[in-house]
Amino acid sequence: MDKMTTNKLIIWKIIALFLLVCLIVIIVLYSCGVGWKDKKNVPDNPDYKSILTLWEPESSIIKKLVPYINEITNKNSIDYIPVEDRIAVFDLDGTLFCETDPIYFESYMFAYRVLEDPDYKDKAEQQDIDIANEIRAANIHSFPESLEKRLCVRNAYVYKDMPLKDFYSYIKNYLNKDAPGYNNMKRGDAFYQPMLQVIDYLQKNEFTVFIVSGTDRFEVRTIIDGHINIPESQILGSSATVKASGQGNKDGLDYQFQKDDYIILGGNFTVKNVKMNKVYYIETEIGKKPVLSFGNSSGDTSMANYVVNDNQYESLAFMVCCDDLERENGDMKKANNMKKLCEENNWEPISMRDDWKTIYGDKVTRKI
Repeated sequence: MDKMTTNKLIIWKIIALFLLVCLIVIIVLYSCGVGWKDKKNVPDNPDYKSILTLWEPESSIIKKLVPYINEITNKNSIDYIPVEDRIAVFDLDGTLFCETDPIYFESYMFAYRVLEDPDYKDKAEQQDIDIANEIRAANIHSFPESLEKRLCVRNAYVYKDMPLKDFYSYIKNYLNKDAPGYNNMKRGDAFYQPMLQVIDYLQKNEFTVFIVSGTDRFEVRTIIDGHINIPESQILGSSATVKASGQGNKDGLDYQFQKDDYIILGGNFTVKNVKMNKVYYIETEIGKKPVLSFGNSSGDTSMANYVVNDNQYESLAFMVCCDDLERENGDMKKANNMKKLCEENNWEPISMRDDWKTIYGDKVTRKI
């Protein structure tokens, strides 16, 4: 055998040995589960039954959300989502917090400010009095969109020049008033208990939770205080101007905050955080596409579509349907329309009546 042939044999032996070593390494890694992305046999979350105690076992949350969470938190699943990308967005009114007593918290507090507040009612302008009276005559199922548009502009104005810290106290005082449509409940306690469990469940699975609401951002901060454990930076509400106490009518570009200044409400509305504006806020303030969306109305459809379409990860959108006529001021026509919309858009409907064992807790009852 000549020298060239011998050298070729040595080279081929080296290549064969290298390939054999690679094969052994691959077999060992796969036997340890590294690189194996199998969707089958993903273990059930052993804690969900103890966490989601206020949900019926056949609810959409149990049947859809729990298996989803099991998948995306399993590092051996092809649907695994890294912790930094586990983002969930929630609407507030009608999704986490009562909007049917008889209308949005923000709206009724506006009416109180204009019609009853002894420190303000004598200063109220006629257009605000008209809006407040329309609010008092309406309910959530017959709230004209034209009224909502007028309200969002004037809502900022009626608190103009109030120090921000005083505004927080004002909201807290109003939250402490009795809920007019329910027994044994303050306005500030009007949270849907099953939905709070969902937030807790997601946080236990390392989700970052944002509230994306059409209600004023400062009001949302105060409403959730003591009920939902998320920082103020994760609350994206409607916006109005603020300014320094000594700023007067100067533009912010022409004024420097002084040592003795404090923040006051500017009285000018800027953005109502509903519909497409929710997507705008998510893009500008979060900077990542969420993988879970929870809403309840047409104001949340843009957010839901944004989350479930063209997402690099498996994603879900849920819509709360206010179909409970005994424990809530439900409306079947509105609820059925939302269920139909869910079917058309591949969202998951949540039935207050069928999915929740309780709404506000067993001690709370609706006034008839």
